Amino acid sequence: MHVVVAACQRGAQFMIDISVQPLPSTLRPCLPCWPSYPTTTEFLHLSESSGLLRASRGALRTVISVIDSGVYPKDRARRSTLPSSATASLWEPSSSTKGTRLGSAASFVRVSLHGNRPLLSTKGTTGDGHGTHTASTAAGSAVEDASFFNYGKGRAVGVAPSARIAVYKACWTETGCKESDVLSAFDEAIADGVNVISISIGGGEGPRAPEFHNDTIAKAAFNAVRKGIIVSAAAGNEGPGDSTLQNVAPWLLTVGASTIDRRFLANVVLGNGETITGVSLYTGAPLSLGASQVQLVDGDFCSDGKLDASKVAGKIVLCGPSDYPRHTWKGDVVRRAGGVGAIIGGTVKYGRDILPAHHIIPATSISVYGYMKIQSYMTSQQGSATATMVYGQETSSAPRVSSFSSRGPNIRAPGILKPDVIAPGESILAAWTGEASPTGLDDDTRRPQFNIIYGTSMACPHVSGIVAMLREAQPTWSAAAIKSALMTTAYNMDNAGDVIKDATTRKASTPFARRADHVDPNRALDPGLVYDVRNSEYIAFLCTLGYTAEQIALFTRDGSVTDCSITTSKKDVTDLNYPAFSVVFKSDNDKVTQRRRVTNVGKFVSPTYTVSVTSPSGVRVTVNPPKLHFLGGPTTKRYELTFVAHGEDVTDKYTFGSITWSDGTYTVTSPVTVTWPDGDEEVAAAI
Repeated sequence: MHVVVAACQRGAQFMIDISVQPLPSTLRPCLPCWPSYPTTTEFLHLSESSGLLRASRGALRTVISVIDSGVYPKDRARRSTLPSSATASLWEPSSSTKGTRLGSAASFVRVSLHGNRPLLSTKGTTGDGHGTHTASTAAGSAVEDASFFNYGKGRAVGVAPSARIAVYKACWTETGCKESDVLSAFDEAIADGVNVISISIGGGEGPRAPEFHNDTIAKAAFNAVRKGIIVSAAAGNEGPGDSTLQNVAPWLLTVGASTIDRRFLANVVLGNGETITGVSLYTGAPLSLGASQVQLVDGDFCSDGKLDASKVAGKIVLCGPSDYPRHTWKGDVVRRAGGVGAIIGGTVKYGRDILPAHHIIPATSISVYGYMKIQSYMTSQQGSATATMVYGQETSSAPRVSSFSSRGPNIRAPGILKPDVIAPGESILAAWTGEASPTGLDDDTRRPQFNIIYGTSMACPHVSGIVAMLREAQPTWSAAAIKSALMTTAYNMDNAGDVIKDATTRKASTPFARRADHVDPNRALDPGLVYDVRNSEYIAFLCTLGYTAEQIALFTRDGSVTDCSITTSKKDVTDLNYPAFSVVFKSDNDKVTQRRRVTNVGKFVSPTYTVSVTSPSGVRVTVNPPKLHFLGGPTTKRYELTFVAHGEDVTDKYTFGSITWSDGTYTVTSPVTVTWPDGDEEVAAAI
């Protein structure tokens, strides 16, 4: 049994009319009149008439490697293989690299595509949709009127619309992403001559980053970056706790997730008239206009097999919060027990943030605070509580740092601030597999061409598409220079003029959440100055961390033996030429000096840059020299920052600031984070 939903009225909201019907084989769209809302490419201000998209021609000659669970290549409904990727944008490898080569586990498969047919192997298809979604986000030409059953309806297009895609399947439903398969995928992508590698998986098995020599992606990406390939990697979905990041090696471009300016509402209207904000991706067959208040009952946590059908049949069931953010299964438990709707408390650690789920009955997710309000209302009604739901779509202040996006500090290298940037990763519409439903439930037979999902996995390919265009527009820049351009031109204000908020708390976010702030593709095209890094400096970085020659050989994999007594030319990992500053004080009167160099890549041959400093609380910051005079084009200048603690009265474990170099035209900004003594035991132990 399920509940059908009334047809919507003109406008952004409508009321559901609840009645019990058999579950149809295919749930039909119920939202025929919702307006189109801006896509993520529009949110990123990408325009064919100006800026990065025009300068790069959409990354026409660039190849993006997507290492993931593969793609769905079959042509369905006479549409493209990747619905947001036209056939002209899919890549055929050179003749010298054709043929499937297997990794040591005999399971890695490269599936480069041309048109709608795999050239190499059908084993590269995917059953979970993850790889299809990430690939079609990074690149692909436009498809009009794309939607998930009218949710997010509009023009779907890859971030780099002209780039070519090379898909490397290294993840499998049965075995996950084995180290041997990931390493093989990287090696093949390097050999195939790709320009960008996009990888939306973590480098370890736990919720936090492994040590670098045990980090599959850190090791695999090292040689790619040495060969000039930019590697964009997801930061992980273990937020909002501190030190939850994955992919924290400094040669990686680590991407956190942010919201865009749309939400899919499913608000709860209680019998007393109070409205509780909720969100949902429910789709169902329209029945009739109108609204009904339905009896509301408590289902505790709606555990499978625990609901009493005699008490919940024909009613809306309130389900308690849990630690697992995807709540679709709870709605299914309610449906099988005869309930006609579900109100599901959100994930406790996400605080005020709520994430929509693909429900197959009228159901909505609410915050833990909303859940407590409904509980209080139900107590006051003594068994006569009622509710209904109002579905709609709204624009909202954005970006915000997504609650699930993993946070710093970096426990493996506290002197390297991560993540590097944030990008759209919530409510992202992209192509989907024809082999899986959006819910994964046995009773859900829907096979949509597009799906809306969330995660740093979705943020990562947005940045991969951006760096592909930067690679095309600025072919002489190194991977580190491209990363620097993205970081120093990022912005920290939302569309309401406030500092980007943390979705968990609705308060201003910190650099540990948003890092160098939200990507701005058009500004990154012309950053003024860049912080470049030589390959030898990454080896020196590993030496400074105390890695042995044998451990470093796991990264270089070229037979060479590193002598750290010769290689290490710097005394501290914080001297790596990174476009950010992370300071860890050992006492309340400590002093730390960090050194950097910047290269002029701006349009002025002989600019003079002047520094301005926003000092973290309890810290005196001096910059020497305070002015940088460049002569003769792309020259390099050095400077150093000294941080002096006077933190006797500082009560926070972290304080934040920034430094900005400006010549009157360009502004080049780097965040500053300070960790105080006893502020983070794991960080302190890592120094």
